[in-house]
Amino acid sequence: MVKILHDKDADLKVLKGKTVAVIGYGSQGSAQALCMRDSGVNVIIGETKMLNKVPNKSWQRAVADKFKVMPISEAAEKADIVQILLPDEWHGPVYANEIKKHMKKGKTLCCSHGFNIVFKQIVPPKDVDVIMVAPKSPATEERKAYLAGFGVPGLIAVRQNPSRNAKKVALAMAKAMGFTKAGCLECTFEQETYEDLFGEQTVLCGGLVELMKAGFEVLIEAGYPPEMAYFECVHEMKLIVDLIYEGGIQKMNAIISNTAEWGEYAVGPKIITPAVKASMKKALKEVENGEFAKKWLKESRGGAKTLLAKRLALGKHPIEVTGRKIRAMFENK
Repeated sequence: MVKILHDKDADLKVLKGKTVAVIGYGSQGSAQALCMRDSGVNVIIGETKMLNKVPNKSWQRAVADKFKVMPISEAAEKADIVQILLPDEWHGPVYANEIKKHMKKGKTLCCSHGFNIVFKQIVPPKDVDVIMVAPKSPATEERKAYLAGFGVPGLIAVRQNPSRNAKKVALAMAKAMGFTKAGCLECTFEQETYEDLFGEQTVLCGGLVELMKAGFEVLIEAGYPPEMAYFECVHEMKLIVDLIYEGGIQKMNAIISNTAEWGEYAVGPKIITPAVKASMKKALKEVENGEFAKKWLKESRGGAKTLLAKRLALGKHPIEVTGRKIRAMFENK
């Protein structure tokens, strides 16, 4: 059974006198940097000042938040702990060009997703600690929970530990961001990476989005109003998931009608069939053997043309057109 680590298992004093360079001030970068700073950690930001000859909004936002902001290479040089929080596809090139030369003995390389370590886009020197500190939450919720005096659950992992202090540093960072208040699990880089990619593809993003779209399309193709279909297949999804989050599936079933619960048992397995589970297993294998990573890196480094085309097409799908109308109904006038 996995041990859950809490505040009592972590000591913020481990970070005393150390400088953490957060590389990338996007959603996760800003949330983690702000939480650590508010906990008394010395945080600097490594960013790119100009992107395609245009001022980088992430750099400007970090300055507005009163951080010391500097080029990535300079931040990596000054830091004791380098926390890379860029998009996955940029870790490898940025590490090679800006960070690698500064990873000297005694330093710590940290990330919040193991993708680039596991798939060897980054190969750190053997004399540096390599750790992961990862929130199990979107950045916005992570920051909200911290400001509310609590935190979101998190993961820690240790890949390299020449200092024999890597786990203490990971736990201290997790505590500084509030993760140990909710509970932190220790795992391996592979466990986090494979489970995270699998969950995103088959359930949280890929599976859920395709399920909602399919249900919506079936209803409107049968002649039902798109607005009703949207309420049924998308809007109410959040309400159901909130009930499960708060008390589990049985709690959700106790609140919905008996008719709805019977439909879950009678029809659900006919939709999510053994064939779907077999497809999930295939997806997991492609994550574990690196096939998915290889395809994604090729796509992203080729300009992400397919991704961008699909993103544009999704915005024109009737489920999104209808959704914009529905959400407008709830806006304050």
